[in-house]
Amino acid sequence: MAVKQMMILAAVSLIIIFRHTSALPTETITNAADTLSNSGYVAMSLTLNLVSDVLLSYRNSATIFTPPDSAFADHGQPSLAILQIHFSPLAFSLSSIRSLPYGTKIPTMSSASFLTVTTPPSSNQVSLNNVKISGSPIFDDGTLIVFAIENFFDPNFTIPDTPIQSVRLDHCTASFAGYSNFSFHDGANLLISRGYSVMASFLNLQLLGFLGQATLTIFAPIDEVMVDYSGRFPDYQSLFLRHVLPCKISWRDLITVDDGTSFATYLDGFKITIHRSGGTFKVNEASIAFPDMYYSDSFVIHGIREVLSLPKPAEEAGDGEGFDDIPVGSVLVAVGPDRSEF
Repeated sequence: MAVKQMMILAAVSLIIIFRHTSALPTETITNAADTLSNSGYVAMSLTLNLVSDVLLSYRNSATIFTPPDSAFADHGQPSLAILQIHFSPLAFSLSSIRSLPYGTKIPTMSSASFLTVTTPPSSNQVSLNNVKISGSPIFDDGTLIVFAIENFFDPNFTIPDTPIQSVRLDHCTASFAGYSNFSFHDGANLLISRGYSVMASFLNLQLLGFLGQATLTIFAPIDEVMVDYSGRFPDYQSLFLRHVLPCKISWRDLITVDDGTSFATYLDGFKITIHRSGGTFKVNEASIAFPDMYYSDSFVIHGIREVLSLPKPAEEAGDGEGFDDIPVGSVLVAVGPDRSEF
């Protein structure tokens, strides 16, 4: 292995060790509250300090939608039930929300309530529950994102249940589209800035170098869940390849996928299965925390909360030993696809 790759592998192990945390850091919430106050959203700043332990406990990502102080003055301090629908457990960029079709449901901290995309077709003005989002985020550190909105969301808001006009996705086929400027550079930099440095390092390692110009979907586990893989160099290729699909599936595509649909990954023999419940999605047992974290013509990255684990071999299922503890090559082996099939 080249010296440069060995140095990057060592760096990956250090990142895994030092980026281990359990939830949104107190510093992140404090910074968000300070930014809200400095931006003129004093009421939500005070509210965030009061309710963060209730609404953001055990969350490593979230999106907050904040009404202006005038809305608080008109309506008074909202109940916890109202506040819950202004907090989503997913981290959404503005471009990700804008890409969603009219009628798409977005999960909130209330298990009984969703926000509904009401952005008019071909409009640049994004809205949820018929309340406009006021431009770019007020605060965005990669794990906690705060948008300003024009008023409180109506918890009783509904629209007629009309089917989303979209082609239903049921397969994933590799595509070599011939992008002359294909690069992981921008995607890797964004991953680093948002707390996914381990997967960024894997991209920089070019473990998929043989895929040069493929379209890809990458499910990136957040750094904190990668600590158990520190120093396990032989496992890195398998770890990376099983989080990559040979096609590009955006969040808009995912919302059309039937519950239980499976797709093959670049780890030979390993598949991921999409599980959906209301507005939330899981890849195998890992919740998608940051949909469309990065999106380009050639690949898309979704942030997830857990590592996609390998299944136990049949002869050892139930004995308590995970397949990740078995030497690489025992059952599943990371191999490149036969390019002749494309």
